[in-house]
Amino acid sequence: MDRSVPSRPHGPPFRQPSATGLARPGPGRPPGELPPVHDALVCVALPSFTVSAPHGQLTGQGLEGVYQSGRRVLSRCHLRVAGRDPVVVQGRMLSADRARFAAVVRTAADLGPDPGVVVERSRDADGTERITFRSAVGRPLRLPVEIALGTDLAELGAVASGRPCPELRPTVHGSGLRWSASDGACATVSVEPPPKDTLASSGLLCWELELQPGRARTITIDVRLRSTRTAPRPVGARTGGHSVPEARAEGDDPRAEKLLQAGLGDLRALLVRDPDHPADLHLAAGVPWRCGPAPAEALWAARMVLPLGTQLAATTLRTLARAQLTGPGPGAGRIPGPLRDTGPHLPPSCTGTEATLAFPVVLAEARRWGLPEQDVAQLLPAAERCLQWLRATADESGLLCEPGPVRLQRAETQAHAHRAALLGADLLEACGRPGADDWRDWAHHLRHRFREEFWLDDRTGGRPAAARTPEGRPLPHLGGGAAHLLDTGLLGGGFAEGLLDKVQTEQLARLLGSPALDTGWGLRGLGAKEPAYNPFGHRSGAVRVHETAVAVSGLAAAGYDKEATSLLRGLLDAAESFAYRLPEMYAGDQRTSDSVPVPHPAACRPAAIASAAGIQILTTVAGIRPDAPAGTVALHPMPGAPLGALRLSGLCVAGAPFAVRVSRLGLGMVEEAAAGLQLGV
Repeated sequence: MDRSVPSRPHGPPFRQPSATGLARPGPGRPPGELPPVHDALVCVALPSFTVSAPHGQLTGQGLEGVYQSGRRVLSRCHLRVAGRDPVVVQGRMLSADRARFAAVVRTAADLGPDPGVVVERSRDADGTERITFRSAVGRPLRLPVEIALGTDLAELGAVASGRPCPELRPTVHGSGLRWSASDGACATVSVEPPPKDTLASSGLLCWELELQPGRARTITIDVRLRSTRTAPRPVGARTGGHSVPEARAEGDDPRAEKLLQAGLGDLRALLVRDPDHPADLHLAAGVPWRCGPAPAEALWAARMVLPLGTQLAATTLRTLARAQLTGPGPGAGRIPGPLRDTGPHLPPSCTGTEATLAFPVVLAEARRWGLPEQDVAQLLPAAERCLQWLRATADESGLLCEPGPVRLQRAETQAHAHRAALLGADLLEACGRPGADDWRDWAHHLRHRFREEFWLDDRTGGRPAAARTPEGRPLPHLGGGAAHLLDTGLLGGGFAEGLLDKVQTEQLARLLGSPALDTGWGLRGLGAKEPAYNPFGHRSGAVRVHETAVAVSGLAAAGYDKEATSLLRGLLDAAESFAYRLPEMYAGDQRTSDSVPVPHPAACRPAAIASAAGIQILTTVAGIRPDAPAGTVALHPMPGAPLGALRLSGLCVAGAPFAVRVSRLGLGMVEEAAAGLQLGV
């Protein structure tokens, strides 16, 4: 969770970064506090989503409600049957965009304790709800039903900050109700069948349903927002298959398939359109807090989804290329992005820097997975501008100082810059552009400086500094972000030399696998022995799924299978506890024999990078390393087959279906591939 203003999911993407910090809170909520959503059922099909408590009633408390294009169009939907609330017996997610609530009602015809009427509520992300009544009573029933509706048409940011948002007074509209706000926005609710009576002043709709034995009656509620703002056509969790296609993970561990399918559904639900170019889709960072511009997360998620195809990477890169700063000045070539809080030890960082360095990386890797050459040629100028910005921003020693008054040199930023230089050089050379050798020399120089100035020796073997101040003072705290030092990306069908030498890499692997960082459920954001450690700190101790997935891939590529396997299994165990819908983070408490991972109350769930993590770790297990332009693909499965036998299908290499099988002995075999694609080394 990044502490940026909750924003509407339909605004111009990546163009107007929000400021750090939440909107000013109301008198009832301390600064920075968000309503808890850890136990909520969140249905998503952006730009719409619903937030429901497990009981299914929408009471208007906290974040509950139906949201469309960043406004709460329905805050209250309270059902009463025969003068009482139904007794809820189950609330669960059916898919990324639909929840189901089951309840029972006792009537005067029930002689014993057994309820005779079952009530099922099916709520969709788009604001449609179907309430079905079924009777098991042996005679016809006349069932009084009341539904109280209300809304404040509040902006998501206002709801999140706790500012008072009084309900609006409704008027009768057709067979339902209508609410209007002072800015011209209005919400309408239509119902079928029409109610017998409507009390507009209180938003109350009343029916008398005749239920025959063994028969059912359904009331359908549909809520819609009409606004002066124009929102793009929604993508939806049941569509978007072209950008996030179907895939399968079959094998000894059934949790792999469950994690993959949950992630695919959530990724489709998080797809949003560029309003000016509706054909171009990208991923929102997460719901409910981060539906707005998040260029770095959109790129990292698109990178993790590359094994399924290059379509999402292409549309995300095109959207970002249009937002790139051009013209003279020190910011030329940079991609704008909001500030991100980075915990108690470091000042906020600009995610635009991270996105700018990620752009050439994602383009280079997308090309190796099979991005068509015409798309590469179209996006190459933007990647070159990113590299030019990097060269202009780095100091004379090659280290990258973040823009701004602090001029801090973060270790993670150096890792992003090193990866951008290496894969940028690979991209330039492949496309016949000059400068590839210069960038490789630059990366070599950066490695030399980093190993000298960021590595802190001590009696335990040393550790990398988290950052250096402009005066050269290292900041020594150790966190999960150090995993980025191992991530160099796909290059020439293999993995390039990292920022650290062999001895330093071995020491970092040991640290990442130690109890100080490995909780047993994943990687802590800050070591348990570091000052200001907080298991619920979003950048100071909580487990962040993205960092854990990066660590698994980096450790496996570097040959540290024991540490990679521990993190992999821990993440899969945690996913099982969260019904395979991983939040962006959860508490960094140490795992014990009788513990379960503890949710962070304000974490986004679903979150794009967490949803894509399953794709990344499963392809890491299979060790797929493609080079589509060269017509080869290499397999380097993780030794020991940590998930047992595994078959991945529905993948895409060189624009054609790709399937791979890993045996229980850790041997990989390609089962389906493009014609002419050769198995490389």
